Amino acid sequence: MDSPVISVSGLVKKFGRFRALDGLDLTVTPGEVHGFLGPNGAGKSTTIRSLLGLLGIDGGTAQVFGLDPWRDAVAIHRRLAYVPGDVALWPNLSGGETIDLLVRMRGADPEAPDSRRAELLERFQLDPTKRGRAYSKGNRQKVALVAAFATRSDLLILDEPTSGLDPLMEQVFNECVAEHTAAGATVLLSSHILSEVERLADRVTIIRDGRAVESGTLEDLRHLRRNKVRAEVSGPVPDLGPLPGVHDVQVDGQVVTCSVEPDGMAAVLAALSDAGVQSLTSTPPTLEELFLDVYRTEPSGARR
Repeated sequence: MDSPVISVSGLVKKFGRFRALDGLDLTVTPGEVHGFLGPNGAGKSTTIRSLLGLLGIDGGTAQVFGLDPWRDAVAIHRRLAYVPGDVALWPNLSGGETIDLLVRMRGADPEAPDSRRAELLERFQLDPTKRGRAYSKGNRQKVALVAAFATRSDLLILDEPTSGLDPLMEQVFNECVAEHTAAGATVLLSSHILSEVERLADRVTIIRDGRAVESGTLEDLRHLRRNKVRAEVSGPVPDLGPLPGVHDVQVDGQVVTCSVEPDGMAAVLAALSDAGVQSLTSTPPTLEELFLDVYRTEPSGARR
């Protein structure tokens, strides 16, 4: 099995007495899009800044490409592209000059035959002649995205990358991510737009108070959660409440709805079948529901 592109174990970062990261574990494997989820203050940006070598750590280990982000930052940055959620540009450089500079800082040539600079400027509808100070937030974001996608990178670290983009540009972004992963790139995607992560991610990690509280594929996480069941029956509506693994039962005439844990589904289907099922839908939870479920639950341990 290939070594992880990102490997974080027991990561601790303190700001004074406050622990922004409190034993975080995170593994990102080659070629995957890994969704990194959590609300403001959960520790996402601190993790990313640590992986980029912008912050030293106070405990645990962090590696990117098997290298130490603090000691080997130059070697790591040659192989990755980073897009933050609030891009700051040099005010007197044009967008095109900024893109070229960022690409060259990674050791690539923006004018190379395999460069996608011109294509991406057109796809993102970006005027490269304007000065940085004249760009709106959305256009500043486009500059960073064009620079990130213009040449091949082994790793894309994207921290709220579509902030300020309209829906059409978000679709272009999704297409660019898919194209890069098809070429073998790995992506760490931090986003508040859960539908975006659900559409792109192969695996997700949800963090809370600087710790990973859930990690796995969406299928893995959904297996641990309740499906929503809605059924219409022709006979008397069965009493599903006493069945194991059944919650939130509601009855409206001949229609019954409930949430069912995986182990309870067989008993529910048997009871509904005996009542004469006319229609039945069973819906797995969305990523947003999984995310909210984690944050409705009290932490298992006290914050240090």
